[in-house]
Amino acid sequence: MPNYFVGVFTFLFGLCIGSFLNVCIFRLPASKSITHPRSSCQNCGKQIRFYDNIPVLSYLLLKGRCRDCQEPISMRYPIVEILGGLFALGAHVKYGLTLEALIYFVFIAVLLVITFIDIDHQIIPDIITLPGIPIFFIAGFALPRINFIDSFLGILVGGGSLLLVAWTYHLITKKEGMGGGDIKLLAMIGAVTGWQGALFTIFVASAVGTLSGMLVMLKARKSMKLAIPFGPFLAIGGIAYIFLGPQLVYWYFGLLR
Repeated sequence: MPNYFVGVFTFLFGLCIGSFLNVCIFRLPASKSITHPRSSCQNCGKQIRFYDNIPVLSYLLLKGRCRDCQEPISMRYPIVEILGGLFALGAHVKYGLTLEALIYFVFIAVLLVITFIDIDHQIIPDIITLPGIPIFFIAGFALPRINFIDSFLGILVGGGSLLLVAWTYHLITKKEGMGGGDIKLLAMIGAVTGWQGALFTIFVASAVGTLSGMLVMLKARKSMKLAIPFGPFLAIGGIAYIFLGPQLVYWYFGLLR
């Protein structure tokens, strides 16, 4: 099959997975089943017809509104679906039609769910990260870029580094500065990317998070006490390492020469 058709199929597959991720993002924080019942409108409660549940296309045909009550549908839905398609295609382009690409895509899909849940609720559900750590550690045996020692050290470095930061902050301020969810999330990221990836993720997340926090505070004119979820920035760092990590590291150290 020509690469063009494989790429199209991969993108469409990612769109469908993105649609399922929307279900997870909405239902997991509410402790609801992600398999049943069928999806329904959050406003009128009517079940969504199968032909109104086609990723992106249905949103465009319905002009972003529920067929029954005409209430607006959040742009979040097509955005997550498109992200699913783009990351599926990106994993295919980067790693080919391989098990490695599939593992990385599943990992990215999990990070997308965590990102949007953390944005909405400022929580990172243990139901995702706690099983995710051993699952991705085992999956790491199929990844040629790391070995089980790197993966194990990634869990220790990832979780341990943030635990140390949280403990130090609490010791100095007597306040909680970082949630346990972030610690478990970085441990999960370390299981896939190794200890190098865990350190890279911390660096990128801190840089992007600091810049974003400054921009938000300037725009909203908030105080320095503004709480911003850190999970999305950790996810950005983890995804960046999967696609560009080694290249960015070599580029950075090249600048230091």
